[in-house]
Amino acid sequence: MQNLIKKSIKTLAHKYYKNQQKKTKRAYIAASGKVLGTQELDNMLEATLDMWLTTGRFNEEFEKDFAAKLQVKHALSVNSGSSANLLAITALTSHKLGGKRLKRGDEVITVAAGFPTTIAPIVQNGLIPVFVDVDINTHNIIAEQIEAALTKKTKAVFVAHTLGNPFNLKKVMEICQKHNMWLIEDSCDALGAKFNSKYTGTCGHIGTFSFYPAHHITMGEGGAVITNDTQLFRILMSIRDWGRDCWCPPGKDNTCKHRFDMQLGKLPFGYDHKYTYSHLGYNLKITDWQAACGLAQLKKLDGFIEKRKENFTKLFMALKPFDKYFSLPAWEQGAEPSWFGLLLTVKDGAPFNKIELCRYLEDNGIGTRQLFAGNVLRQPAFTQDEIPLRIQNSALLNSKDLTDKHYAMLPNTDTVMNASFWIGVWPGLTNEDIAKIIATFTKFIESKTK
Repeated sequence: MQNLIKKSIKTLAHKYYKNQQKKTKRAYIAASGKVLGTQELDNMLEATLDMWLTTGRFNEEFEKDFAAKLQVKHALSVNSGSSANLLAITALTSHKLGGKRLKRGDEVITVAAGFPTTIAPIVQNGLIPVFVDVDINTHNIIAEQIEAALTKKTKAVFVAHTLGNPFNLKKVMEICQKHNMWLIEDSCDALGAKFNSKYTGTCGHIGTFSFYPAHHITMGEGGAVITNDTQLFRILMSIRDWGRDCWCPPGKDNTCKHRFDMQLGKLPFGYDHKYTYSHLGYNLKITDWQAACGLAQLKKLDGFIEKRKENFTKLFMALKPFDKYFSLPAWEQGAEPSWFGLLLTVKDGAPFNKIELCRYLEDNGIGTRQLFAGNVLRQPAFTQDEIPLRIQNSALLNSKDLTDKHYAMLPNTDTVMNASFWIGVWPGLTNEDIAKIIATFTKFIESKTK
């Protein structure tokens, strides 16, 4: 009887959903979006009927399958990619890491051309971000600048794979290993990308991911951290789950078999381990509805990535004849991008600028996006004198004219802010959408070059 009721619910829900999804002519081609179907709906209905609400059986399966997909030991879901970044950097400040922990005043190498919540957790943990420039073709960190930026206080590198395009992991990992530094890979925009046949996010000590609707898979709001280090995994779980020392999943008690056999901190012997807290933590868990949606999406990931690559290639080849006006994306030897978008930089001397082109595209129904914060050091949050930071560019270190202290030493990053933008390659784009994007670019460029 229960199964018949459940089947009837799903049948009606499918009918409602399909009626809602009837296609109309697309007036605006968004730069990003989600591709959902009845599999996600079925899973979310199952989670609703469970009425478990918090992380449960779907989350357990998602974490297991996500780790297996990326070929790592541990995956932990969180409520956003930004929370994943916060969790990753905070975990490295744990007292349980002993002499390897990050302490207030320690430095973390990063870049200013990217998303602000890669950088914010560094500052929020009392650490000092040290900025190096990006390559103007890959838009990733210039690995060769890292060693020049090091001091005795530099303990970690925390950078993103820009728009699904892997940075030079070989070089960055060599530097981190040589100088005994932590490496966090922000792979929020790069799920499924590889470098030398290994998935991005799996090469460093911790990898982070986002499942916001714009990303490779979605659960609405959501994210994940991954690691091969069991100690780091326990720390990450602790900080995600209120800071507690216990690692029992919700609804399960005494998996360690020592719930009342411990003495930690200054608590009395036998104090319930489930209510023992070893970190200043948060509650960054997702709901089982989100996990249910993500689980169905994960099964479609390979197809999504292939469609992104296909759309990227079509647009790349169509825009290549205009490369006298644009810097087109480039990638490192050994990199297999999982494209989040196609990034273009308008060259000096072009008969138009970025703003003119973006306005024309938007006015004609083509979505455009900036490379997030552009140069984050020009953003209001980072122009405050009380935020400690350091900028590295050896060619300018002895300059006497550094009044513009927040960005005088990052010329390529400023170029990104002034001249770079991206367009979508997400799997919901149709052949008609791609054709319209190409035709709109062509018409604009022809109007400017007659």
